[in-house]
Amino acid sequence: METEVKEKSLEEGYKMNLVAAVPKNILCFLGKILGMLIYYLDMPHRRIVTRNLKFAYPEWADEEICRVSVRVFRNLGITILEILQMFFFSKEHFLRNIRIRGEEHLIDAVKGGKGVIIISAHLGNWEAASLFAPCYFGYPVTVVARNIEAGIVNKRMIKLRSRFGNSVIDKEGALPEMTHTLRSGKILALLIDQGTKKSEGLELLFYGRKVTVTPAAAMLALRCKSPVLPVFCIREEDQKLTIIIEPPVQLVRSKSLRDDLKTNTQAMTDEIEKAVRKYPDQWLWLHKRWKRFYPDLYPEYIARRKRRRAKKTRKMLSGKKTD
Repeated sequence: METEVKEKSLEEGYKMNLVAAVPKNILCFLGKILGMLIYYLDMPHRRIVTRNLKFAYPEWADEEICRVSVRVFRNLGITILEILQMFFFSKEHFLRNIRIRGEEHLIDAVKGGKGVIIISAHLGNWEAASLFAPCYFGYPVTVVARNIEAGIVNKRMIKLRSRFGNSVIDKEGALPEMTHTLRSGKILALLIDQGTKKSEGLELLFYGRKVTVTPAAAMLALRCKSPVLPVFCIREEDQKLTIIIEPPVQLVRSKSLRDDLKTNTQAMTDEIEKAVRKYPDQWLWLHKRWKRFYPDLYPEYIARRKRRRAKKTRKMLSGKKTD
């Protein structure tokens, strides 16, 4: 029995090493093929990407929009395969496959003892940065993430994100736990590039257009006096990943909490926009980022919302008739 367990363990270890050892050039080649398959088969998301790019870059010609759209999907395909490979990475694999710039900013921030807030976006390979931190610095990271509806996928992603001592907080009702994390002097990581409900977000500007943005990072920074570092994991020309840690965001503290939340959250959003503008083909343009204020940009979204409302009304009416 013991021999069988050992053999099974060795076999699993061999498989893990085999997957982890797939060369970057082969993985990127396969990822581009996967991305092109998604591009041609997933027409709804292809439309969203095209409309978003035209909305954000009205000065671009159609040829440029098409070229960047293709690159967005290729990046997505590569990222999917990289994330799958990361399940099998050891600490040594992460250190060998990812570079870092600006590490002094995180080291200095941690020394302050007030905890550190990392803000980031769905740019490049956004999952890699939080896993790299405990491998390189020895600092575990607490990741704030929304639960994925597919239960099996959610469990797998929690398992991946919590490797090497990291922990995961569900985004819903997370404020008390996030506050505790920072007051314990730990690192908290949030993605702040996607929209929120109007009732939960602030009305700010992204690419000069109105969007809703969560004020959570600004609120925590003011409450816990924690520094806020923009961190991005981007793919460079040689296809290797590089984690870029920017200097702390200069926060404003005045007598008006409302104004400070808006000013500081806009400053953080500007950092996100700056990174996206630098690497537009690596951002997840598949998200309907401007739907709250510019729903006409996504007519299919409006039609679907009308159908849902009509269905809800019919159910309510049928319920009243039954009563």
